[in-house]
Amino acid sequence: MNKTLCFGIVGSGSIAETHINSIRSIPNAEVAAIFSRNKETAKKWANESHIQVYCDYEEFLSNDELDIVTILTPSGTHADFGILAAKKGKHVIVEKPIDTTLAKTNELIRACREANVTLSCIFQHRFDDGIVDIKKALDLGEFGQLNFGAARTTWYRSQEYYDSGAWRGTWELDGGGALMNQSIHYIDLLLYLMGPVEEVHAYCVTRAHERIEVEDIAVASIKFKSGALGLIEGNTAAYPGYSATLDIFGNNGSVVIENDQVKEWNFKNGNQYTKASKEVLKTSASSSKMSSYESHKRQYEDIVQAIWEKREPLVTGEEALKSLELILAIYESARSGSPVKL
Repeated sequence: MNKTLCFGIVGSGSIAETHINSIRSIPNAEVAAIFSRNKETAKKWANESHIQVYCDYEEFLSNDELDIVTILTPSGTHADFGILAAKKGKHVIVEKPIDTTLAKTNELIRACREANVTLSCIFQHRFDDGIVDIKKALDLGEFGQLNFGAARTTWYRSQEYYDSGAWRGTWELDGGGALMNQSIHYIDLLLYLMGPVEEVHAYCVTRAHERIEVEDIAVASIKFKSGALGLIEGNTAAYPGYSATLDIFGNNGSVVIENDQVKEWNFKNGNQYTKASKEVLKTSASSSKMSSYESHKRQYEDIVQAIWEKREPLVTGEEALKSLELILAIYESARSGSPVKL
């Protein structure tokens, strides 16, 4: 039996609960420590979850019990924290996005390679039931030629949300707005299923919020390297907040995901896999009854197994880099008013 892997959590915001619950729900894993500059919040987690608290990051990393560090701090600090952890021989997991610049992300990837530690980024929706089924169908060629893919996130964030933290809505620490913070999960899924993008032409605006540097609405038309076309929308000005949707359209079949559930699953040919479409819809619907952190749990299981098996996890640093590169290209296109090639 593999020994228990000890996790350290960096950051004590509300998302920490999901990560702590996910880690504790898998075999041979435990949360041993948490680092936070917010002493009151850190102590709350320590008292409720019996976790050792650190307010000094160097001291936190000097804990020899820690095998893996999960970083939940503002996006623009992910690489800085991760590089220090890698140099101490800790495996590194960061919340999305992996960071806010290509330079810092590549530095993090390089540091983890040199230290021979695993690096992963949280894109838990790759582990949703519906996405797993779609990927299987794609790998089996069930869709035929892919022609179109779209990711739309039409949510709402109040002014109070952006005012709740000095880092929110800033280029330096948030790295962007509706695209970088809210839409990146479905952008990751779009790339995961449709493949790489060749060119993008985009518009970004700030329409519904004050005192933020970043966009609250963005639209982009994209051309995939396969020749397929696509669309991306990121929106935090859609009061009162609607859905996140993903469309995958091929010659032989189409799928629509809405709010992480399969809504449409239609194929021309009734072969063995596509005859199971009703079962796929049933499975996807039942997944809504699972714990709110089930997909996080599955990703953590994959990362832990990857460490034991000395293989790459499903979401590597290089995989996480792809959505960041596309979003930055969208921002560049919006600023220049011209298409941008990746």
